[in-house]
Amino acid sequence: MSTRQIHLNAFDMTCVGHQSPGLWRHPDDQSHRYKDLAYWTDLARLLERGCFDSLFIADVLGVYDVFQGGPEPAIVDAAQIPVNDPLLAVSAMAAVTEHLGFGLTVSSTYEQPYALARKFSTLDHLSKGRVGWNIVTSYLESAARNLGLGTQVGHDDRYEVAEEFLEVCYKLWEGSWEDGAVLRDRERGVFTDPARLHPVGHKGTYFEVPGMFLCEPSAQRTPVVFQAGASPRGSAFAAAHAEAVFITGTRPEVLAPKIRHIRQLAEAAGRDPRSVKFFTLLTVVTAPTDEEAQAKYEDYQRYVSLDGALTLFGGWSGLDLSGYDPDEPLKYVNTEAIRSAVEAFSTADPGREWTPREIARWVGIGGMGPVVVGSPATVADEMERWVEEADVDGFNLAYAITPGTFEDIVDHLVPELQRRGRVRTAYEGTTLRENLYGPGQARVRDDHPAARHRITPAEGATA
Repeated sequence: MSTRQIHLNAFDMTCVGHQSPGLWRHPDDQSHRYKDLAYWTDLARLLERGCFDSLFIADVLGVYDVFQGGPEPAIVDAAQIPVNDPLLAVSAMAAVTEHLGFGLTVSSTYEQPYALARKFSTLDHLSKGRVGWNIVTSYLESAARNLGLGTQVGHDDRYEVAEEFLEVCYKLWEGSWEDGAVLRDRERGVFTDPARLHPVGHKGTYFEVPGMFLCEPSAQRTPVVFQAGASPRGSAFAAAHAEAVFITGTRPEVLAPKIRHIRQLAEAAGRDPRSVKFFTLLTVVTAPTDEEAQAKYEDYQRYVSLDGALTLFGGWSGLDLSGYDPDEPLKYVNTEAIRSAVEAFSTADPGREWTPREIARWVGIGGMGPVVVGSPATVADEMERWVEEADVDGFNLAYAITPGTFEDIVDHLVPELQRRGRVRTAYEGTTLRENLYGPGQARVRDDHPAARHRITPAEGATA
C-alpha cells in the first residue's frame, strides 16, 4: 500500500505579519520586506528547494476596522495593512523557478470576468502553467464601501455572482480558442486561423460578455481553482468548482466531518470526490529537538499583539470583541463576514469554551489554524495524524516569522517528511495542476465544470 503524499503550500500575503500580529517586531522577522522583489524571488527559490506545490498568496481589499470601531488598531499593528497587490510579483518568481506554483487570491465581487481571465491567462503563459486562482467573494465591509457598493453584498448573493463569474471565465478559457487555432504560418502570413476563434455569447444575470477571448490558450487554459469557503453556500460552491479547498479547523476531528461533507457534495455533483484536494491551515515551529522548538515558540509568544489578534478576528468574523468581558464564552452569531471564523470558535468546536482572551491567544500565532511545535519527527507525526484523521491532502503553512519559519520547514521538516515518503523529492510535472494530480494532467479533469465548455475542431467547423 503506497504512502499518501502530503502536499505543501506556503501561506503568505503581500503585507507585514500576515497571520501573526505583532511578530513583525521580532528581530529575525523580515516581513517588512514584502515590498522588495528580492524577498519574493528568494522565497520562491527556497520553497522550490523544499518541493512545495505552491506559494499561496492571500489578499484583502479593505481595512480591518471592526475591532474598537475603527481602523486604528489595524494600522498600529500592521494587521494586513499596508498591503500590496498579490499578482504583480508572480512573473519575477516564475522567472527564478521551474516548478513552484502560485495560488493567487482575487475577489470575484470586485472584478470583471473578461479582464480578470486575461490576467490569469497572461500569468499562466509567463509561468508556463503554474498559476491557480483562489476565488474569494470578500468579507470586509470597508472593501465594499471603497469599491462603490456602499455596503457588503449579502453572503450567499456574493456566491451567486461568483457562480456566473466562473461560468464566463470557463467559456473564455475553454470555449473561445480551439486547440491549433494559432498557426504561425509564415509562408501564408496567417498567425491565427479566424475560423477557430469563437465568441462566447454570454448574457446572464450579472455579466454580459458577447465576444471572443483575447488570449491564446495557456498551458493549463483554466488555472487551478482554489476556494476557501466553509459556510453551507461556500461548501456547495467548493464542491462544484474547487480543485483545492483551503479549510481550517482547530482539531482533526473537528475538520473531518466538514471535509467528508464537501466530498459528498462533489460526488453528488458528478465529480470524483478524491479529485478535490483539501489543504488545512497550520503553523509549524520546528528545530532539531523538541526543547529547541519549544524555546523558539516561547520566544515568538513574547511578541504577539493580542489587540492585533482581535483586530484580525474582527475582520474575519464581523464581531467587535473589544466590548466583551475577555473571559466571557463566545456564542455563535450570524454575520456577513466569514461565517466559518465564528463557527471555528463556537459551535464547530463544542469541546471548548472560547472567550475573547482565548481567541486572541489562539490567533496570535498562525491565525485561525493550530500551531504545531516540536522536532521534525514530532511535527511530522502530527501532520500524518491530520492526514489520517481529518482526510486532508496537504497543508497551507503559515509563518510565525518570515522567511525563518519557511527556512526551518525546508531545512528540518521537509527532509523528515521525504524520508517517510510523504513529500516528493523531485517534481514530476511542470504545471501547478500536475503538482496536484500528477504528470500529464495539465488540463482540468473531464468531470470538472470547466470541461463542459471545451470546444473541439469539429464543433468549430459548424459554428
